[in-house]
Amino acid sequence: MSAVGSGVGRTVKVRVPATSANLGPGFDTLGIALAYGDELTVVVRDAPGATVTVTGVGAGEVPTDETNLVVRSTAHVYSQLAREMPGIDVSATNRIPHGRGMGSSGSAIVAGVMIAAGLLQSDPEAPLVLTEEQLLAFATELEGHPDNVAPALFGGLTIAWTTEQGPRFKRLMVHRGVAPLVLVPSFTMSTELARSLQPKQVPHEDAVFNVSRSALLIAALTQSPELLLEATEDRLHQNYRGAAMPATRDLIGELRSAGHAAVVSGAGPSVLVLSNGPLDRMQAADFVAAQHPDWRVLTLAVDTKGATVETTPAGAAL
Repeated sequence: MSAVGSGVGRTVKVRVPATSANLGPGFDTLGIALAYGDELTVVVRDAPGATVTVTGVGAGEVPTDETNLVVRSTAHVYSQLAREMPGIDVSATNRIPHGRGMGSSGSAIVAGVMIAAGLLQSDPEAPLVLTEEQLLAFATELEGHPDNVAPALFGGLTIAWTTEQGPRFKRLMVHRGVAPLVLVPSFTMSTELARSLQPKQVPHEDAVFNVSRSALLIAALTQSPELLLEATEDRLHQNYRGAAMPATRDLIGELRSAGHAAVVSGAGPSVLVLSNGPLDRMQAADFVAAQHPDWRVLTLAVDTKGATVETTPAGAAL
């Protein structure tokens, strides 16, 4: 069955949130979705292939054809399901900074997977609904690990792990007293470089330290925000990466010395502050604005929905 020409004109709209992974001690395991994201509109066209129009972050920089990460992710889902992908025109409005540790690549992958989910669900000839397990599996296959794609897909705080059967996740609601703040620098950081700086082995006491803090962090984020400063201590990755982004390292040190639960956001170089309430967050934001005005301050909420998709049949009013 050829998918080209099937349902020409139908539309899929996708929204994907930014994320912050690790959260200090939860390396490659914990992630949180942030209410700050990218929006994409996809229209099925008669001709095969894809075009991408980008507004905002990445405009004039990212590919605008089939090599775009969003399109490649959509094509991956179709390939894995042995289905033929229709031709599409993608319009993306991007807000998530690239190369800053806010999950931009993971969010792009999730956007592509959700586009595929919407297209498959609205296929007029052979509709197919993808499960949460399939969505996570497809996204993880492309990203390599689930800690960023899980919160992008499902929202809230996620614990992600892998098994022989594939990636798994548990979504938790974040305590309403937790107030995220993201501090974004002008410079970028390569995730590959950041990972290369970590040793293959760590001292036993450091491993035990992080196990205790990761367990405590779950309690702090879901029940006891007053424990966030202690719960975000880390010995597995942040110290090793600090030399590659000294400005990030120094800002985190200043904030933590002032009592704010600051950590590297993802692979960096952005800084995530998990504040214990709006007042604590305002104090951290004011400190950065006064002492480090070159850092962009984003006062955000936790995204509780995760990625969303809306479909409109061909010929229907948008």
